[in-house]
Parts: sequence; C-alpha cells; structure tokens
Amino acid sequence: MAESTVNVRYMVDDVEAAIAFYTTQFGFTLGSNMAPAFADVVRGPLRILLSGPKSSAGRPMPDGRQPGPGGWNRIHFIVDDIEAEVARLRTAGVRFRSGIVTGPGGKQIVLDDPSGNPIELFQPARR
Repeated sequence: MAESTVNVRYMVDDVEAAIAFYTTQFGFTLGSNMAPAFADVVRGPLRILLSGPKSSAGRPMPDGRQPGPGGWNRIHFIVDDIEAEVARLRTAGVRFRSGIVTGPGGKQIVLDDPSGNPIELFQPARR
C-alpha cells in the first residue's frame, strides 16, 4: 500500500452487501475479500476496510463495548451535480438521512451504506 493511501475502517453488518454497495454505487474496486469477516475496497487513494462482526476489529473492547456501524463521522465525496447523484442513488434504493442542504460553501446530503455508516455527497458552490 502506498503511503499516499488513506485507510478508513467501517464496521459493517454484512461484508458482501458492503462490497456490492461500494463497487456498484461509487466505483470502488475490490482489493481483498475474506467475507464474512473482512474485505477492502479501493478508489484512487481511498481504501475502505469493511470489517464485519466476525473480524478482529469487531471484537468487544475490554470494557465490554461492542464496535458497530453508524455514527456521524463519514467519508466525503465531491460531486459535480448533487441532484443527479441523489436521483441515481434513490433509484437504486439508497437511504438518505437528510435532504439536500445548501450553505455558503455548497450543497450537501448524507446517506447511509447498507450497515448505516454515513457518506456525505458535497457539491461545492460555484464561484
């Protein structure tokens, strides 16, 4: 792995569903597949580590907390046409957490992967 690669670990409920989602909806390629425990997908310098409940990353912490998907930290994809991307993803059955929000920097929307991990689509404001 090159030093310029950014690795993000997402806890997922179903590794195969996560592989299908990221490769089909966002153009990632499959790096390795050790489902049901683990897989990784790559797009440019971004590598997402998809860790299922049977992975070592899914083991309980010493205090008993169980790692799981969800939360609000997220990967952020810049898009040219947010309305077109939202329409494409809605047609594919993707669940959104919000509508498109417009602010001084541009437009954004948050959606969930199959396990409930958030992804933000962002269209910068035209200057």
